[in-house]
Amino acid sequence: MLRSALVWLGFAEPDTHAHGHHHGHGHGDAGKHGHTHGVIDPTIATTERGIWAIKWSFIILGLTAALQLVIVLLSGSVALLADTIHNVGDAATAVPLWIAFLFARRKPSARFTYGLGRVEDLAGVVIVAIILFSALVAGYEAIDRLINPQPITLLGWVAVAGVVGFLGNEAVAVYRIRVGRQINSAALIADGYHARTDGLTSLAVVLGAVGVWLGFPLADPIVGLLITIAIFGIVWQSAKAVFTRMLDGVEPGLIEEICHAAEHVTAVRRVLDVRARWLGHRLTTELDVAIDGGATVREAEAVSSAIERQLLAHIPALSVAHVRVRPIIGSADDHHSSEHARHHHAPNPVLVSGELAEGIIDIIDTPSGERLRFTAARLIAGVEAVVEIDRPDCQVETLPLVTLDNDASRLLSTVAPAEPHEFEARLQLRSGVRKECLPFHIVEPVDHAH
Repeated sequence: MLRSALVWLGFAEPDTHAHGHHHGHGHGDAGKHGHTHGVIDPTIATTERGIWAIKWSFIILGLTAALQLVIVLLSGSVALLADTIHNVGDAATAVPLWIAFLFARRKPSARFTYGLGRVEDLAGVVIVAIILFSALVAGYEAIDRLINPQPITLLGWVAVAGVVGFLGNEAVAVYRIRVGRQINSAALIADGYHARTDGLTSLAVVLGAVGVWLGFPLADPIVGLLITIAIFGIVWQSAKAVFTRMLDGVEPGLIEEICHAAEHVTAVRRVLDVRARWLGHRLTTELDVAIDGGATVREAEAVSSAIERQLLAHIPALSVAHVRVRPIIGSADDHHSSEHARHHHAPNPVLVSGELAEGIIDIIDTPSGERLRFTAARLIAGVEAVVEIDRPDCQVETLPLVTLDNDASRLLSTVAPAEPHEFEARLQLRSGVRKECLPFHIVEPVDHAH
């Protein structure tokens, strides 16, 4: 019962790793992801183990900061105070984000039709404000101690507290890197290396204590001031990321990635327009693509579905993709297609049915010319399909069929069937050792024009 409650709160590891898979970048890209307080990378937030890692990092850093704070109150070390504030800032990022996650998981309503993902942006603003306030406090204390030096006591304990800060951050670093590799999250790995850098900052407290012990009392406030400068750097980085997302900004290269994914669909002639924005840690995108003007409504819908599948495969954080398909206007292909359509009447579709497949065979117009198409209502996975057409003088015309736009239910010949379009033919199917021959007859309409 206790474990179930802890799992529900997110402080116990789930029993399953089913959510750990991620289609993101490999470990080698870890260095490309910066550590940003107040903005959770979607590769972390969309996995149970990622959220679990964030919350346990909060506990470890919270305990580290609490131990350091006790020594700060006893010793009066400004350097240790700055490092304590730094660790508190690292730990505190989890609290408002966790609250934001609770809101973000609520389903869309009639009032909030996009859900409450934007609450995460508000949480980011709160975190930036907290870190800014802590930096101002640490900076004020360091400057005041430089102007008004005061003796520092318990130098040994101050050094121990610095070592504790290093060990706490190192534990978080090892933990984040390990979980990051398990869920293939480059961002969480980068967070782990950032925590390792924070540990080196904590060791600076030890250097400050050694400097005071060697007779240089200003070493402590100088180290405190250096740590404060590092905190201000975090404030700038975090504020830039948070307000960029609040203004619907996206990371450089994301639009190029969306275009690249859409262009994997062969029917897409051109990507006309792309828009994207973050709603919390989930990404939504809208794009217009151009396809051949002769495509049917069903073909346009298949292209749209294929684009969505490619986007989801390339961009794991994507939650919604709105694809609008437009015809290419004024192209030579469209002109050819429209002219051809006015003078051509296609043969009637015919039905074929067997154990390996069942569907309709017809001849359609495409911008590249006429093609023989098989639209399957049922098709065994991995089937190879070839149409054999009986021609005069015992000639056999062979038309291999290939998948159309990654849609396994639609197969298209790579070349046009020869004229005339009235013939006896067979749909030859093969799946492993299984073979099947489905005969059919195409009849050319009386008003057909060549």
